[in-house]
Amino acid sequence: MKTQIITIFAVLVVALGVTNSTYAATAKNADNSYTILTDISAINKIEVYGNVEVYISDGATDQVKVYNKYYSESALVQSKNGVLRISSYKLDKLVVWVTANDLRAISAFDNAEVKSFGDISKIEFEVDLHNSASAKLNLDAYSASVTVNDDAKANLSGTVTEYALNYNREENVNHKDLVAIHTSKKQTIKLVAAKEFNLADL
Repeated sequence: MKTQIITIFAVLVVALGVTNSTYAATAKNADNSYTILTDISAINKIEVYGNVEVYISDGATDQVKVYNKYYSESALVQSKNGVLRISSYKLDKLVVWVTANDLRAISAFDNAEVKSFGDISKIEFEVDLHNSASAKLNLDAYSASVTVNDDAKANLSGTVTEYALNYNREENVNHKDLVAIHTSKKQTIKLVAAKEFNLADL
């Protein structure tokens, strides 16, 4: 009988301990860690602007987690017609984790950062980087089209059957860990507008 009482007491202590831990974690997530946006689905493209760090991963369902205190910051996360737009120009970097089932393209501008969390397994995937944006992606795709403009940087790894690269500066693209069966590269030279000649300058 004494053994049974001790066993029941031990079970109650463990159960109460687990309940308290879960509640504490939930409270922390709700207050400090992240906000889950539940009204976003069917994401097939992501556009990122400003001082934002986006992690992308494959998943059976779409989910967007916004870290930091999203609603108290000057940040915008919205979805329309399959395009998820994320922008923030605050000094503190906004961190967002996007899980998507049918993501096909991502574009990044300003000094936004895009990083994959795990392999990005797709039939076709398009990456478009501008300004000083950067991407670090591990791809497992049949076809990948990557465009790196301006001072943007791309760090690519994984396996791709058809790999098409358009770039301004070759040194801004690191694909030494990317295995591609067929590769096509095209360099586009960014033209600088010539200053107009004015007689008053003489």
